[in-house]
Amino acid sequence: MSGDFAPPSREVVDADVARALAEDVGSGDVTAALLPDTADSAYLLCKEDAVIAGRPWFDACHRALDPQVRIDWRVQEGDRVKAGTVLAILAGRARALVTAERSALNFLQTLSGTATTTAIYVDAVRGTKAKILDTRKTIPGLRQAQKYAVRCGGGNNHRIGLFDTVMLKENHVRAAGSLTAAIRVARAMQPSLPLVVEVETLAQLEEALKEGCDRVLIDDFDASARREAVRIAAGPPFNSAISLEVSGGVDLATLRAIAEDGVDYISIGALTKHVRAIDLSMKLGPPPNLFSH
Repeated sequence: MSGDFAPPSREVVDADVARALAEDVGSGDVTAALLPDTADSAYLLCKEDAVIAGRPWFDACHRALDPQVRIDWRVQEGDRVKAGTVLAILAGRARALVTAERSALNFLQTLSGTATTTAIYVDAVRGTKAKILDTRKTIPGLRQAQKYAVRCGGGNNHRIGLFDTVMLKENHVRAAGSLTAAIRVARAMQPSLPLVVEVETLAQLEEALKEGCDRVLIDDFDASARREAVRIAAGPPFNSAISLEVSGGVDLATLRAIAEDGVDYISIGALTKHVRAIDLSMKLGPPPNLFSH
């Protein structure tokens, strides 16, 4: 675990929740309106093994509809839980509980899915120096939420967007005329920002290392080229001053071997792109004793 679970600002969380409730509730929950609006309780059940992420969004959904709702969480963000775990007990108004249910679960199941997938990849490289990175391949409008979930799963964030890191790729190099020219323009125009340079050949790798940057991304290198890239970057005169990142063609079957080659970072779009939601449910009433552990 990275330990850095600080969520996005409350303004970001509230804006995400407002959009979700607006599309779900619309002009009003016509089914919940049939219920007596009395005090009630509910429990939140995780039905499979998972890493939990998304509590701020879950809470905000319920508090937007019932500011007095009480949510007693039994787990922390980033916790690994077993199937059958009761995650939280809620107490509030019956109508608000059932109206907020779906939106709250959508956030929690999606972000827990991202955290769970990330933890699997992090576990696979444990014992090596490689760190797992996410990418910009996120659900539109939920980037900060998903990148937070990656941290809950023990991963690390790459750039948040196009504004916080200069990342030179094939098209940028082509437009600039050469890799060296692209690096020099980037350094001149954005001297305070991190600079990541994608290379496609060993010759480009040496060019990037000689010109200087913060990280070199070796994209779609085969195993022998990747090992040679690590040897070049680690040896004189570069002496591991510039870190290496691997991207492209990475899955769980190839991940361990890539990490053992000695690279510093492995970026994986699947953490946020291939989302499989965690199976959760929320039911009114007290939790059955069977699931109360």
